[in-house]
Amino acid sequence: MNAAVDQLSQAQRERLAFLEMRAYFTGELRRADIEARFGIKPAASSRDLSAYRDLEPSNLDYDVAARCYRPSKAFKPIFEFSSERVLAWLLQGFGDGLELKLRKAAPCEGPGNLVRPDLAILSTVTRAMCARRAIKVSYLSMSSGAANRELVPVALADNGLRWHVRAYCEKHKDYRDFVLSRFRGVPDFNGESEFTATQDSEWNSQVTIRLQPDTRLSIAQQQIIAHDYGMINQELAVTTKAPLVGYLLQAFNIDHRKLEISPTAQQIVIGNYDEIKGYLF
Repeated sequence: MNAAVDQLSQAQRERLAFLEMRAYFTGELRRADIEARFGIKPAASSRDLSAYRDLEPSNLDYDVAARCYRPSKAFKPIFEFSSERVLAWLLQGFGDGLELKLRKAAPCEGPGNLVRPDLAILSTVTRAMCARRAIKVSYLSMSSGAANRELVPVALADNGLRWHVRAYCEKHKDYRDFVLSRFRGVPDFNGESEFTATQDSEWNSQVTIRLQPDTRLSIAQQQIIAHDYGMINQELAVTTKAPLVGYLLQAFNIDHRKLEISPTAQQIVIGNYDEIKGYLF
């Protein structure tokens, strides 16, 4: 962290950290963003911008046409962001846990993760989302190894273990999930793209999974499981985006390929398996 940052008040450090994070991960920053987040006046947001540029003059460029600041090619973060905090910001909005009703900067769905993505890669992906731009990246695939891909990121998704990027793939001509940690190096920005999340019919489809206690358990055990999961009439209905069905089942520790295993190992089953099996891996 820049030593001069320590001379700032705690409140201003928080505002400047937000300012930097907003520019770094969305690719644009306006005074109104700072004002909406912290409830301050335009004069105060201008002072924060000036203070940040005094700390690192080469980090931000002003885009006259768009009337916003953008990270420069020489951008180097002043603050040390943890991946957990950044992903929480992206997932829940920029309210630091407060119900400020601020719009998410980038589409992001999921509960939490264990594998931490590289922030330079993550920031490039989220900026591409916000600007609707394609990226070129070397990607490690389980089936074909390392290969160059042209992707149009449209959303982030979390399966509880690692982060995925939902993106249009030029090679396959459709929308697919890509594991963020399998990106080799920081992607390069490509041109603007016409592909968006609204065109991803699967991403915009909602699927309801009906979870029930395994009937091989005793009645008493089934009642306990129903109580554990807050089931009503021995059923818990969970609705999610179609591409996230498999990830949600993983979170419940349900493997549809192993429904024959001991009921004490899995405890709950899919009540409407025939309806949702097409969405499974």
